[in-house]
Amino acid sequence: MPKSIDREEVQRMVRAGAQLVEVLPSPEYEEDHLPGAIHLALRHIEDQGVEKLDRNRPVIVYCWDTA
Repeated sequence: MPKSIDREEVQRMVRAGAQLVEVLPSPEYEEDHLPGAIHLALRHIEDQGVEKLDRNRPVIVYCWDTA
């Protein structure tokens, strides 16, 4: 179930083994992304997530939108 978390919780969860996923479009991800983040474009998250993510570890999904 999705929920919002703050920066400290993200850092704690990543240290504990959570997967950090950025759903930005490719050009934006390549320009700037969080260290260690996995890139899965939002429109492909369902089909690519199965092959790229470990089902046994928590997933943190991040997207920066200035709009």
